[in-house]
Amino acid sequence: MNQIRRATATFGGGCFWCLEAAFSELSGVLGVESGYAGGPLPYPSYEQVCSGVTGHAEVVRVVFDPAVISYRELLEVFFLVHDPTTLNRQGADVGTQYRSVIFTHNEEQRRDAEEMIRELGEAHIWRDPIVTELLPAPEFFPAESYHQRYFERNPGQGYCQVVIAPKLAKLRAGYAAKLKSARDGEPPAGE
Repeated sequence: MNQIRRATATFGGGCFWCLEAAFSELSGVLGVESGYAGGPLPYPSYEQVCSGVTGHAEVVRVVFDPAVISYRELLEVFFLVHDPTTLNRQGADVGTQYRSVIFTHNEEQRRDAEEMIRELGEAHIWRDPIVTELLPAPEFFPAESYHQRYFERNPGQGYCQVVIAPKLAKLRAGYAAKLKSARDGEPPAGE
């Protein structure tokens, strides 16, 4: 029997509901938790973070098995499901809490993220330059319980249908072989 290995990745790319829904569908992802990171205030509330004065970003902490899915593959999904060229904004969500940021947990993650950002920049996938911040992982503060598994629990909600569902469709089209439903017989989140 293979032993499950565990590693952690932390990403911010706009509303954490979007990232959580996407990463939750990937085979090898053992858990995804929405939360806040990057600001000095301990245990901030959603309201405090939304004020834009705490310095925190909405992030997801992804626990994954690197024997099943690599950190680089997680980076690919991160850049697929958000726009890394808009400073402090994702669509209608505006503010520093919605910034594009990768919080790295070790030197290897930092190198992989730098390399991915460089490669994507050289490929000119987007018209504008990538503005994703790359920082060492600070303390992570879990978001309130009503934010956890939001899309899974509210698939018919307007924001979920208009913003999250198209991102999941894009993920499912480009990464079908990496989805839990394809590899593990598990249905994707929200189905």
